[in-house]
Amino acid sequence: MSRSYTGIRKSQLSPNRQQLVQLMQRLNFCRIQQLKISDGEPVFIPPPTVIQDLKIGGNNDPRIEIHLRDYVLKQTHVELFQHLDELRDGIVDELEVRYGLPQQLKIKRSVA
Repeated sequence: MSRSYTGIRKSQLSPNRQQLVQLMQRLNFCRIQQLKISDGEPVFIPPPTVIQDLKIGGNNDPRIEIHLRDYVLKQTHVELFQHLDELRDGIVDELEVRYGLPQQLKIKRSVA
């Protein structure tokens, strides 16, 4: 059974989950590839590959939340962490980020 994240604040996340949220906010539009997950937690050793999308003539600044100490997480963060809890151990092939928020998660699964 997955943990409940309703109304959870950034400060309540583990340091590794906070690091993932901050990475998404800092890059705003990107794809995070080959992110290792151990016991539901993102692992940054070895570091994942990050492909940032930069808009020509557009705003490429980080999200404003990156400057806030604490806030309630968006629903897309909640769903991302629920998926990581369910995955438990493995590799996220690709996490697509738009406007600093997780949008799509790609995970290889074997069918038995």
